[in-house]
Parts: sequence; C-alpha cells; structure tokens
Amino acid sequence: MGIGTGLPVMSKSMFNAPHFQSPEAAREYLEALRWGSERVCPHCGTVNESFATKKPGVYRCRAKQCRKDFSVTTKSVMESSHIKLNVWLQAFFQMASSKKGISSHQLHRALGITYKSAWFLTHRIREAMRAGGLMSPMGGSGNVVEVDETYTGFIAGANTKTPRRGGQYRNVVVTLVERGGSARSFHVDGTTVADIAPILRANISREACLMSDDARHLS
Repeated sequence: MGIGTGLPVMSKSMFNAPHFQSPEAAREYLEALRWGSERVCPHCGTVNESFATKKPGVYRCRAKQCRKDFSVTTKSVMESSHIKLNVWLQAFFQMASSKKGISSHQLHRALGITYKSAWFLTHRIREAMRAGGLMSPMGGSGNVVEVDETYTGFIAGANTKTPRRGGQYRNVVVTLVERGGSARSFHVDGTTVADIAPILRANISREACLMSDDARHLS
C-alpha cells in the first residue's frame, strides 16, 4: 500500500495484462465477461440474434421489434463515456483493490488522467458498487414487465440427431423486459414453475404489472 494514502502501489507488471493496455483488448475482455459465446441484446434480451456493424464493437439486433444498436457498455456505467475502456478497467482495479477507498485526486494521479475524468470515473464506479443499485427490482410504481422464454443452442454432450420434443436438449433462457427500461436474461434448467418463479420473485417488484404469453409455467 502507498504510505499514508490507502492507495495500492502499482508496479508495471500489475497492468501488463492486454486488457489494461489497449481499448480493443479491453473491449474483447469485457465482451467475454458479459456475454461469453452468447451475445445478448441489452434492449430486448434477444440472445445470439445480432450482427456486427461497420463500427468496431457495435452490434445491431436482428429482432424486428428492436433493431437497435448496442455495445458491451450499453446499459452499464461505462455507457456514453469518452474515456478509453482500458482506463475504465484500470480504475475498476484500483477502486476494488484499495482497502481504505480511493479519492478522485488519487485516481487522477495514479492513472495520469485529468481530475475531471477521475471524478467522473469514481462517481460512476461507486454507483455500480452501491448495494441494490443496478439490480433493484424491475417494474416499480406499477410499470409493465414482460416475461418470456426461448431456446438457444444445444446442451453440451446432447445427441442432436436423436428425435427431440420442443426444447429438449436445448439451453433455456428466460428474459424479463421492463417496458421503456432494461432487460435481464437468465439461463435456467427448465420451464417449470420451480425453475422460473424464484427468478421472478428476486427481480420483479410487487407493484409491477406482469405480462406473459399463455404458457402454463408463466400464467
């Protein structure tokens, strides 16, 4: 730790990882963390139904009801920021590893950025760290939350040549979409009430208006 500062002493080797070095490597790192092999549209929750645009790191949803552009920073604290992604990751590392907290002035000196940029980073990151901040219940004040499930890909090791019924052998994804707000997607083991009800209770406000199709497990 830095003497009397509460700031970790950063050796060059600590920032040698590629995602700390360039914005492009940082973007690929964040995409792997957020999406893995299944890119999800943050606007409508559609899985693996998007394509790359001419802008690096920007994708467009194929869903007819959406067709919106998005990136790995969409609907995150990094959205609409002009600060490079690798600088964001360095700031995340600094703030998460500092036991006594870190001020905007300390971050400004440690990362070699302006105080204004450091102030912006610390406030955005603290908001993301705030308990119950980004994952507060959806549909508060009686807003509409739509719920539906879809099948994507195949379960590892499944014999895809064997005749199957419905979503058998396929991955099941449940998506919650708040009208005019955000979307959340969850991988579940099946489509029974026992699989889906805990997700609804944990993510949807009691005041929300829940809408779904006529599937028995969502009715």
